[in-house]
Amino acid sequence: MPPTLITISDLSDPRVAPYLNLKDRDLQRLALAPGSDTGGLFICEAELTVRQLLGSRFQPVSMLLTPARAESLADLIASLPDGVPVLLAAPDIMNAIAGFDIHRGVLAAARRAPMPPLDQLLSRDVLLVGEGLSNHDNVGGLFRTVAGVAGTDRAAIVLDPKACDPLYRKSVRVSIGQALKLPFTVAHRWPEDLAAIRAAGFTLVAMTPGPGAIDLREVPVPRKLALIVGAEGPGLSDEALAAADVRAKIDMAPGVDSLNVVVAAGIALHALLPR
Repeated sequence: MPPTLITISDLSDPRVAPYLNLKDRDLQRLALAPGSDTGGLFICEAELTVRQLLGSRFQPVSMLLTPARAESLADLIASLPDGVPVLLAAPDIMNAIAGFDIHRGVLAAARRAPMPPLDQLLSRDVLLVGEGLSNHDNVGGLFRTVAGVAGTDRAAIVLDPKACDPLYRKSVRVSIGQALKLPFTVAHRWPEDLAAIRAAGFTLVAMTPGPGAIDLREVPVPRKLALIVGAEGPGLSDEALAAADVRAKIDMAPGVDSLNVVVAAGIALHALLPR
């Protein structure tokens, strides 16, 4: 059945409510409210990310396009599941609805899916474990890096409860949609869940420039790798460092003490990826 095309000219149209200047944390809050029917929504922006959405485990709820993009994305529209409406809005109306203008004329609302429990991810051989990652650009960049270096079939991401939402629109955009493809979960029993990861055969390698760290090039390639990274500035907690099997650092030029967490994780994954 061909998708339904609906022209939007009024910001009060209830069909655009998920897009209407709502921050993603508000969508989460609405999803948890009694009687809410949002089902836990999140927003994808730009063509590449929306294409990743349609091949992911997440269910699209609607698309919001400018008429010009609707013409150029006929194949994308045709691939939508039955019953998913396509909302058309002029560029000025779309910017007023979305509250920003970096979507390139393409937005989609999708329904959140339950996160897998940690034990379902322990059959993989690469985990990126993040503690205190509160920057959406960094979280999105880590998803893109892990997917690109290790692959979505063998890797997964585990975050502590303080991490920002990987499905926040900026995280999804920076990940180029890999946040929709790479499995992830939250370790609610933090840092105790690190022991469960080790028990599943992983070697826990904590990235830190601090005392006791050895050169990354001296770390043996493990059979199963759990790479632990922390937020820039505070780094990893004493508890996370104590749980690690190895503390590793990247040899730096004089006068520079560390790298961005995304860059550091990419270097470490490339060096330690199980063969």
